[in-house]
Amino acid sequence: MSNILQVLGIGVAIAVGVWSVQEKAQEKPAETPVAAATAAPAATPAASSSSAPVKKENPVKSSPEVLAAAKKVFGYDCAMCHGESGNGKGELVESMSLKMKDWHDSGVLTGLSDGDIYDLIVKGKEKMVGEGDRLAPAKVWGLVHYVRTFQKKSSS
Repeated sequence: MSNILQVLGIGVAIAVGVWSVQEKAQEKPAETPVAAATAAPAATPAASSSSAPVKKENPVKSSPEVLAAAKKVFGYDCAMCHGESGNGKGELVESMSLKMKDWHDSGVLTGLSDGDIYDLIVKGKEKMVGEGDRLAPAKVWGLVHYVRTFQKKSSS
């Protein structure tokens, strides 16, 4: 009986320790250099469509690895509306009555900075749900590079 109580006591102690660590992690997440570089200013309005362009620069360098990872995320989260090739003809466009732009058109992305695209991905727009905290900032910046590749394809 005493062995059972010891094992039970150890189990409870471990559970309390894990719970405590999880609570602390939720209170203040560890800040990475990329997270620090991508933190939005406190005064930035969350959904203002008339705000000035975002001047954030992309802290993630484009590479084949970054683009491959972004292509995977794009396939899971974005292609259903934006289309596999960024042409705006995803499988949900018609059923959701969406008006998507073709990113191959040279004028579509030209007026958007990397920071603008980053904010659109994180915050969303109209029917598009933003990624918010579900995607690490470095992954979002990778998606920015990936979205830019669609525009480059049309100019070649």
